[in-house]
Formats: sequence, C-alpha cells, structure tokens
Amino acid sequence: MKPFARGLSAHILPTSATMIGVCMTVLTIGHLGAGSEWRMVIDKLLAVDALIFLTSALLSFISMKSVKYGRSYETWAEMIFIAGLSLLALGAVGLAFFIN
Repeated sequence: MKPFARGLSAHILPTSATMIGVCMTVLTIGHLGAGSEWRMVIDKLLAVDALIFLTSALLSFISMKSVKYGRSYETWAEMIFIAGLSLLALGAVGLAFFIN
C-alpha cells in the first residue's frame, strides 16, 4: 500500500514552519517596547501559538509518511493549523488595541 497523495500536507508543513517564525518574530519585537500586563498575556499567547503551529507541522509531516492513517493526520493538521491562525489573529488584535 502506498501513501495517499499529499494534498494539503505539502502546503501545511512549510507554512506552519513559517508561522512559527512569525510568532517568534512578534515575540521578539514585542520586547522592544515598554512592558505591561497585556504584553505578558500576548507573549504567552504567541508562545502557545508557536507550539500549535509546531503540532500542525509535525502532524502534516507524519501524514505524508503514514501509509494507513495519512488522511486522518492531514485532517488533524489542517484543523490545528486553522486554530493556530485564529489564535495568531487574536494576538494581532491584542497587539493593536491593548499594547501602548
């Protein structure tokens, strides 16, 4: 039995890795300004978001290698990726409105 066609996994894997870099960049830039209680919350949110994107990337990679459960792993990778994007958007709104 051969692995299924890679579909979205071939796109999710590199994009998730890029989004980890985006989270880390925003975390670093956030430390240039004055500290506040909201910044700490957003920093933690972005750190968790980086882990969510890492999970999505790992599941995407496993889906490309798995013969039997590839589609299932890809579905999970896709859902977790969308959750990560949603959390990143929430962090962006927080940065825009709560950080001075």
